[in-house]
Order: sequence, then C-alpha cells, then structure tokens
Amino acid sequence: MDLMEKLKILTDAAKYDAACTSSGLNKKAQRGGIGCTEASGLCHSFAGDGRCITLLKVLLTNYCVFDCAYCLNRRSNDVRRIAFTPRELADLTMQFYRRNYIEGLFLSSGILKSPDYTCEQMIATLKILREEYKFSGYIHAKAIPGADQKLLAVLGYLADRMSINIELPSSGSLAKLAPDKSKTSLLNPMGYLAQKISANTRELVRYKTIPKFAPAGQSTQMIIGASPETDWQILQLTEGLYHHYKLKRVFYSAYVPVVANPLLPAVSTPPPLWREHRLYQADWLFRYYGFQAGELLDEGHQTLHPYLDPKCQWALRHSAFYPLEVNKADLGALLRVPGIGVTSALRIVKYRRNCALTWEALKKIGVVVKRARYFLLCQGKRWAALPSDQASFLASLMSPRERKLYQRREQENQQPTLFADNSYLEGGMPALSARERSELECLSIPVL
Repeated sequence: MDLMEKLKILTDAAKYDAACTSSGLNKKAQRGGIGCTEASGLCHSFAGDGRCITLLKVLLTNYCVFDCAYCLNRRSNDVRRIAFTPRELADLTMQFYRRNYIEGLFLSSGILKSPDYTCEQMIATLKILREEYKFSGYIHAKAIPGADQKLLAVLGYLADRMSINIELPSSGSLAKLAPDKSKTSLLNPMGYLAQKISANTRELVRYKTIPKFAPAGQSTQMIIGASPETDWQILQLTEGLYHHYKLKRVFYSAYVPVVANPLLPAVSTPPPLWREHRLYQADWLFRYYGFQAGELLDEGHQTLHPYLDPKCQWALRHSAFYPLEVNKADLGALLRVPGIGVTSALRIVKYRRNCALTWEALKKIGVVVKRARYFLLCQGKRWAALPSDQASFLASLMSPRERKLYQRREQENQQPTLFADNSYLEGGMPALSARERSELECLSIPVL
C-alpha cells in the first residue's frame, strides 16, 4: 500500500485522541542534531472542531486485539487494517519536519499481536528518530496498557511526554464498554511512570548528565458523554489523578457518536462539547486558582452549569463571600473573583503595595471590570452607576455567545427572555433544568 494512503488512514484513526498539546519543555538539539522544543510550546493550528493538531498525530497501526465498544478500531469492527513499519513512520516524520509541516510527533497505536510487541514497535520508531536522525523535537508517546514495565521505561527515555488514557470515569463503565481493560491495568502503569519521573527528577539534581525520563511528565484522557457519570464524579476522579499521579494534564474528549451500539448514545446525539468546555474550565481552576472538586460541585449539585462558567457558578452560590475590598483581599480571595485571572491577581498584589488601586487602575492591570465590578469594592466604594437590574448582572456573567444561546433556549421553551437582542447563534447547549432556571431567576447581586 502507498505510504500516503497509510498515513491518511492512520491519522484519521487517531483524530479522536485529544491528549496531544505541547508542554513547557525547553530542549535544544545537540551538535549535529535536528529539531528543538521551545519553552513556549509548539506552534498550534486548529481543526474545524477546535481541536489542537499541532503535531503529526498518528497511529502506528489500527490493528487491535481489544474490543472497546466506543472505539472505531475495536477488534469486532470491520475496518481496513494497516500498520506502519518503524522505518516508514520515522522517515515520514522527518520528511514532514524538514518541510516545516510539523513541530513534533504524537504517537499512539492499536494493540498489534500483544501489548509488548506493540510497545517494541513504538520503541523502534523512536530510536530511529532519536539515535539515527538525532531528532530532538517534541515526542508524545502513548504507553500501551499491559506492556512490560521495562519496555515502558525504555519508551519513557525516548519520549518527552507519556500518557495512558483512563478512557472512562468509572470501573463500571470500563467493564461494560471496554471489557479488555480494567482500572488496575490503567492505573498501575500510570503509577509506575509517576514513580520513574519522580526518581529521575531527584537523580538529575545530583547527576546533571543522566538521561531524562519523560521530562514533560505524563497526562491522561477521559471520554465525556459515552457513560452516565456526572460532572461531580468526573471532577473527583480528576482531582485524585492530579494528587496521586502528579499528572501534567487531564484531557477531556467529548464523545462523538460514530458507533451504533445499545450501550452508547445514539449516533444522532450531538457531542457534548459544551460539557467538555466546562470541565476544562473547572480543571483550570484546580491547577491555577486553588479550587477543589468539593467546592465546585457536591452530591446535591452534580452538574456544571451550561450557561455559567464554574467560577461564576461558585461565586453565585457563595454570595456571602463578596464584596471584597480589592486593596486588602489576599491573593487566594482575589483569584475567586469572576473577571480576575492569575496574572491580574498577581499584578493587584504587586501594585497596591505602592498606592491604593482605583477602578481605572484595575482596567489597566487587565481585570475584566465589566464582570468583576459586581464582586469588588475599590477604596470602600462600589462601581459608580453600577447596573442593579438582574438582566444586566446575568449578562455580565455570560459570554456574548452564551447569552445568545441562552436566549434561543428560552425562546424554545416559551420563557420570557432577559435580553433585548433577538439574534442567536447555533449551538448544542442544553435547555436549563427547572432548578437551574430557578437559580438564575433568584440571583442576588453581591455588591448591593
């Protein structure tokens, strides 16, 4: 088969894997080598659905001995099966790199013959790139569940980042939809990689010249919408993964129904992209804003709001926390104000040492004053002429697109709109539940 035909099939087969972003790794080629990985990451481009496609994202093979119900490459599916040889894939990668088509490689694979055999083929590919071509660019390699730990160790010394997909958020869903996988088969290698990365980091303090093991860390991916777990359950799992396995990222992939199976959503079901987006926002709050899963959701509130981001949702449920005096509140409190990000919070703490900040100063610092003004006092005073009607308050908490989608849903449900604009955008966000609608109708403005 022609190499480009193989490439077309195996890149298409890899498109549903979302865990392929660049890292903060900073590495340059040795003398006589080629490629580099800058600290700022790779140059990104985006597909029509918004997914990052910065790397050559490809499968080594779409042969697979596993039979995961949600996967196009499952054993029982009738698809055309092909595989690259290590030499073919290494040569293609270098050709694309030299033409400036790509900045690096994201390599995954179906399970050909056995996990160990597949891992050996991936190692052979990366050895050609690293040792023969002296390629020092970014490589993200998928660890194969069930492969021997010695093989995973070799793979980790060749790759910049490794990942093992957790796939589904619970053991029950794994047993039902991916019977060849188990919680143990996924978490054990994840734990092994975490230990190797930690040990290698300590060794590098003493011995600067030893090889680095997965220097960009490890990540994982969860499929969202293929199984019935709630956002609360997913965020609890995410928090545990960050804590126990020191992951760099947890990626969320909205399930795209492409398989007719009674255990899965119907093929006509739209992908829950809005839910994926909200989970990424909540994940960001974990990693940079000091939030915990139990603060964002609980057993009584298990779903992220479709029209309000998680930070705004938390703020509205904790109105007693506000208003905050911007010249006195500590960094942790400022990070919980809608409209204030990490950079602007650090600037506030820095600049207020010299003088009391004004509303005008907050604008220059980078605070989204249109949103933050409802939650702050500045030198003991609220924003002059602050709109006090509920519609204006709610509008400030939503993005323009969310407001238009909200209006559309309210029109469909024959509910009076809070906004005068009659235009709306297409979107797949769900209608509000009675409880969510009631929460919006009973909003109180914290600063008043």
